[in-house]
Amino acid sequence: MNKIELQRTTSASPDFRTLIIALDADLRAKYGELMNLYDQHNIIEQIDTVIIALLDGQPIGCGCFKPYDPDTVEVKRMYVAPQARGKGISKLILGGLEDWAKELNFPFIVLETGTKQIEAIGLYHKMGYLDTPPYAPYIDLPDSVCFRKMLS
Repeated sequence: MNKIELQRTTSASPDFRTLIIALDADLRAKYGELMNLYDQHNIIEQIDTVIIALLDGQPIGCGCFKPYDPDTVEVKRMYVAPQARGKGISKLILGGLEDWAKELNFPFIVLETGTKQIEAIGLYHKMGYLDTPPYAPYIDLPDSVCFRKMLS
């Protein structure tokens, strides 16, 4: 069937919580102990702007955003399960987050990823994100790659 749906929800979603556990395990496998520096910036509580991607009704990806400043939201917790990668799901999730941010009248969006997440870096470039100097709280973190995009 391979039907992909995007569902808007909150950080209280059990599906989101399950996907975040998988994301954290994936990041720890890539970065090891370095994640101890980053974990403090990945705590997501009471976020009302979460998207879950469902493939044939099963949760296989997620992303969310939170206000960064009065004009900007920050994308957080982007993840697609390994078995669902290569199907354009991350692009759908990110596009859904951008649409939602526009609906809420935010003109800018920022995000941070890591140097070892080559596919994510490629996705962000393809979707029109521009490299930007690291922003707080990532300024002195060694493996951070930051992006910014104007939402039109």
